[in-house]
Amino acid sequence: MNPLIIGILLPLAGTMLGASFVFFMKKEIPDRLQKTLLGFASGVMVAASVWSLLIPSIEMSRASVIPAAVGFMAGIVFLLLIDELTPHLHVGAQKAEGPRSRLSRTAMLALAVTIHNLPEGMAVGVVFAGEEHGLSLSAALAVSIGIAIQNIPEGAIISMPMHAEGNSRFKSFIIGTLSGVVEPIGSVAILLLASALGVALPYLLAFAAGAMMYVVVEELIPETAQGRHTNLSTIGFAVGFVVMMVMDVLLG
Repeated sequence: MNPLIIGILLPLAGTMLGASFVFFMKKEIPDRLQKTLLGFASGVMVAASVWSLLIPSIEMSRASVIPAAVGFMAGIVFLLLIDELTPHLHVGAQKAEGPRSRLSRTAMLALAVTIHNLPEGMAVGVVFAGEEHGLSLSAALAVSIGIAIQNIPEGAIISMPMHAEGNSRFKSFIIGTLSGVVEPIGSVAILLLASALGVALPYLLAFAAGAMMYVVVEELIPETAQGRHTNLSTIGFAVGFVVMMVMDVLLG
């Protein structure tokens, strides 16, 4: 199979695998495990933002930091606007965010995760687009594999609360899986955009980094900092960061 197709679909496969945990586990993920997994996902995303997106953006711009800075801030603003304009409900929260809506709790939970997954798909698309401009195929695959790995615990963290909300195991699995469909869609959209705007690639790399960092700072870190066992989320973050860093360096 074409490496590009594999790279685009791997993150979705990771989400599906994680969502399937709803068939084998109890209704709720133990708090210790959830803290660790959220920390791990945060670490992977931060490392991917730095090593796979921001540094290549700067190198591609001949050591100029302007494209990286502009693209990074644009990614932050883009996710901020989506966050403000989309009704969604974070896992464990009682009050929805965004504009008022008549959507069900299940639908708003799914939207929250979809917002989260969008920048990951964008990141995969932009690193594969960078292959035509000096980025290696192995480095692009490293990003895809890293995001797929962190999508496994995320898939479980999505489907398990869905089941706890009263949905059947199968419906919870489907919703968890569908939340990851936005990733290949985002990848393809960025690939098409990058092909049309090759000179903008350094900006797009940093844009994806900014979008991913927004998710980490706005959603993941606050969730890991609440309640008990926050030290486990810190350990998970360190492990996820190192895993992604090592993969990017060895495969880059």
